[in-house]
Amino acid sequence: MAKNFRWAYLLLAAVMLIITGCSGSEEEATSASELKTGLSKDEISNEAFKDLFPLQYDSYLQNEKMEDTKYSGSVKRSKFDHDKEPYLPVLFNGYGFATEYNEDRGHIYANEDIRAIARITDKSVGSCLTCKSTAVPHMIEEMGDDYWSGNFNQDIWPKAEAMGHSPIGCSDCHDPQTMDLRVTRPSFIKAMESQGIDMSNPTKNDMRNYVCGQCHVEYYFAADNSEVTYPWANGFKPEDMYEYYETTAKEQGFEKDWVHNISGTPMLKSQHPDFETHIEGPHGEAGVTCADCHMPYDRVDGKKKISSHWWTSPLKTMDQSCATCHSNRDIDELKDRVMGIQETHMEALHKAEDISITSHYYVNKMITSGVSEEKIKQAQEHIRKGQWFWDIVAAESSAGFHNPQGAMDSLRVSIEESNAAINIAIEELTRKGVNLEELKTEIEKVKKAVYDEKDNFKKKDKAINSYFPAQQPAPKK
Repeated sequence: MAKNFRWAYLLLAAVMLIITGCSGSEEEATSASELKTGLSKDEISNEAFKDLFPLQYDSYLQNEKMEDTKYSGSVKRSKFDHDKEPYLPVLFNGYGFATEYNEDRGHIYANEDIRAIARITDKSVGSCLTCKSTAVPHMIEEMGDDYWSGNFNQDIWPKAEAMGHSPIGCSDCHDPQTMDLRVTRPSFIKAMESQGIDMSNPTKNDMRNYVCGQCHVEYYFAADNSEVTYPWANGFKPEDMYEYYETTAKEQGFEKDWVHNISGTPMLKSQHPDFETHIEGPHGEAGVTCADCHMPYDRVDGKKKISSHWWTSPLKTMDQSCATCHSNRDIDELKDRVMGIQETHMEALHKAEDISITSHYYVNKMITSGVSEEKIKQAQEHIRKGQWFWDIVAAESSAGFHNPQGAMDSLRVSIEESNAAINIAIEELTRKGVNLEELKTEIEKVKKAVYDEKDNFKKKDKAINSYFPAQQPAPKK
């Protein structure tokens, strides 16, 4: 009797696991290493996976959606628009990001958008394609260092087209033959190993971060060959990366991304450090992965359980992305908590942004007023650091949520550094007899001119004028 009861209990437990989904679906329960797709190991076309994994492929196609949350989205519009960030043409003046800088669209548009963006010119190099095309891993393998520095328009793009590439997709993260998760961008492996992190046998949970982290990162182009390089040797925090740029990168010949057209400062441009911010944030510290929130398990037609391949904000999938862990919290309460963090973050971000803008104009006036080069350089060093700590937060995709405390700490540093530049300028300009009230008025006037300009491609031109002349030759159009 007891034996029969025990078996009945075990059977009931097994049924309950299947019903609740804790045991995973048929495809989740099957080890990827046991799967054989029949595809070539060199397959790079997303469509080749369509019939083998129709549910995942259909969910991938949802990336075509053009939707917004309040602080992120995939609507094709300029970030210079009045309701977004109209002053970025000031902060990035003299750099391609001041010409055109748009909302992030879904991964499915990667190849289309890189061909359309005005920042790609006849001088652009292969590295610009690195996180856009499924052809890139094979191009790196075939071309070696010639890939990084190859001419984008003349050599790299035509080669990718001839290879039949797709935008970011299946083969970027999966072995086509086994569907095992994999890292396909060597820059990520090099950067992790620079920290002493063993990449030879990562766990499955590690890989659920790594496949995203190979592209959603801060990077620069190496001075000698334009290779995509991540500044991680000292750590993932903004101060660790800044120290790297001031030491290792400079020793290797990389000093700057561009010279600012208003203040003449050698600047650093942050990219999209989502991986670093997440890893240092509360969810990352707790072992929650990128995929847990951005690729939650979903039931198709109420039956099949798959990992969603609609890479979007968890605010759109909160029942799957949030409630599975926060089961004791009301969904609306959780959403209010997220939005509250983002509201506070954006308020601080715009405060730091405004002070950074002001610091550029103060240093411009130092230059035109004949202040010593030593003092100008001191102020420029503060500007460089101040804008870096602003941009490392601004360029990240979560509006502060990935690491709320870390983001606020970075913005605090940004404000302190930008104010340090302004204070140096005030002292030196006072000695020169400059009318500081007039200077403040002129700063507000030039900001208004940028804001009021309706043509987003001309906003950058309004950031300079006869009172604030350009501090480097105008870029060729």
